[in-house]
Amino acid sequence: MAQFKGKIAAHTITWGQEHLQALEEVSKLGYKAIEPWASFALQFEEKPEQFKGLLAGHGLAMNALYGGASGGQNQSFGNLADRPHIIDYNVRLARIIAACGADILVLGPGGTRDKPTTREELQIAADTINELAKQTYAWGVKACVHPHLWTELQDENELDAIMSLTDPEFVFFAPDSAHLLGAGMDPAAKIRQYQDRVAYVHLKDLTVQGASRANFPDLQEHEQIPFFCELGRGAVNFFAVIDSLNDIGYTDWVTLEVDQSTNTPYQSMEICRDFVEEQLKITVRG
Repeated sequence: MAQFKGKIAAHTITWGQEHLQALEEVSKLGYKAIEPWASFALQFEEKPEQFKGLLAGHGLAMNALYGGASGGQNQSFGNLADRPHIIDYNVRLARIIAACGADILVLGPGGTRDKPTTREELQIAADTINELAKQTYAWGVKACVHPHLWTELQDENELDAIMSLTDPEFVFFAPDSAHLLGAGMDPAAKIRQYQDRVAYVHLKDLTVQGASRANFPDLQEHEQIPFFCELGRGAVNFFAVIDSLNDIGYTDWVTLEVDQSTNTPYQSMEICRDFVEEQLKITVRG
């Protein structure tokens, strides 16, 4: 495996709402950048330089924020009535991102999923994403489509439709290894498919019990609700994912993510860091 030329960050979701503890412990673990909760960043909406300084005081920078249709309950890209609020919310985040010297806005889809997204809803979603992406791009911020289990944008046909209906000049792709695998996709293959639009990556693992039937047909009797785990303890082939990123010449941010720790947040992100350094041979510290 060739030496990866990208940059490694940590997601602070593992710490829940303990934002300051997250900064302290992520810094202690040797990470140099984070994707914090958007709700935390928004506390500094009128004083982003103070937020940037708070991070810098821990030796950290911000690399991205998670937005999209996640800024309100029961919102979705596919609901035309939600469009004004979604666009306004994401432009607010883009201003914070730009002020902090970053350029990535992750477009989290709306949930909760109770049925596949229709073609009409996908067209509405694409139109909303196109409009907000043009507005965030004016701030130097790339809006990145981010498929996510249990949401309106989960399955491969939905992802491919959104990518075909959105403007490649303004709309980018933020693959998540666990969410793609859990929906039956090959993360490395999707990275290669959309190589010209990959602008940000989440490295995340999924237990074998949580992996899709499409990839593990012998697990049909097992619980199908995905369970996210520390890197290297699940079903994701991270060597293939890194190879695909190397193949497309990717040199930007890769953020390690564990939604909820079964140990402590510190231990979980330490396990992830050590897997990346020892197994993938990618430097996190220093």
